[in-house]
Amino acid sequence: MQHAYSTDRLLLNEINLDDAEFISELVNTPEWIKFIGDRNIKSIAEANEYIQKIISNPNTNFWVVRIQDQQTPIGIITFIKRDYLDHYDIGFAFLAKYTKKGYAHEASIVVLNDAVKNYNHKQILATTVKENTNSIQLLEKLGLQFYKEIQNENQLLQVYSITADKLLIDQLTESFFNIFTNSNQQQPNWNTIYTICLPETIIIKKSTNNEEVYNLSTFIEPRKKTLSDGTLTEFMEYETSEETRVVGSISQRFSRFQKKGYHNGTYFEGNGNKLFQYVKTNNGWKISSVIWEDDTLE
Repeated sequence: MQHAYSTDRLLLNEINLDDAEFISELVNTPEWIKFIGDRNIKSIAEANEYIQKIISNPNTNFWVVRIQDQQTPIGIITFIKRDYLDHYDIGFAFLAKYTKKGYAHEASIVVLNDAVKNYNHKQILATTVKENTNSIQLLEKLGLQFYKEIQNENQLLQVYSITADKLLIDQLTESFFNIFTNSNQQQPNWNTIYTICLPETIIIKKSTNNEEVYNLSTFIEPRKKTLSDGTLTEFMEYETSEETRVVGSISQRFSRFQKKGYHNGTYFEGNGNKLFQYVKTNNGWKISSVIWEDDTLE
């Protein structure tokens, strides 16, 4: 894995002995002791010993996360091959005052992406305890799903899992929904659809008495107009639930979505269903077809 990563807001650097003071603070927080365990680190010297063990273990990757413009250490991301798990395990821990800000998700996803795309990890796990609801919520937001329950050193652990294929399909689908966003000063990136879809992709809108069938160009052109001429403003569309099945190099996903924005100045909300089909090409997963149907008022 890489020695360092950067995101829009964060820097991730491999742990070193200069991080001893921060690690001493982090591992003695109530949250760490309750959910991860007491490391019995009571001094900087003991923190240095702890860090040295991490550095010396070839199966452990451990990054300290900092806010870019402040260089403030706020948490850690780990990627570890544990003896009791079949695959590498991703972990995270942040100081309480830096939680609920999206930092852990932002830092975790960059490590997950690197593990899958550049280091050929086919499946990634994570462990937590049932009481750590914040950790479980983040794992689910990252796309991991409950896999099994195991006993390790007198502790009952919840194991979560995601395959590389599912992670990439999740991101592909999110990219599709994000194409049309023009809220919060974001503008649609129309070129994205040509990079995430096959050139021959078919998109179908099902309405009560009609089916509208599009190719990529005929689908995009009218939406370019309405999303840029003031007809549709502050628009966003996003997935609220999904069921995905991957079989070999093909996949299908049932997606429940919500959309909202202003149409000619009038606020609206709506929901609907999308059915995606994907194929794994030599250039990775691509969307091959999309069918959607908006909910209708009874």
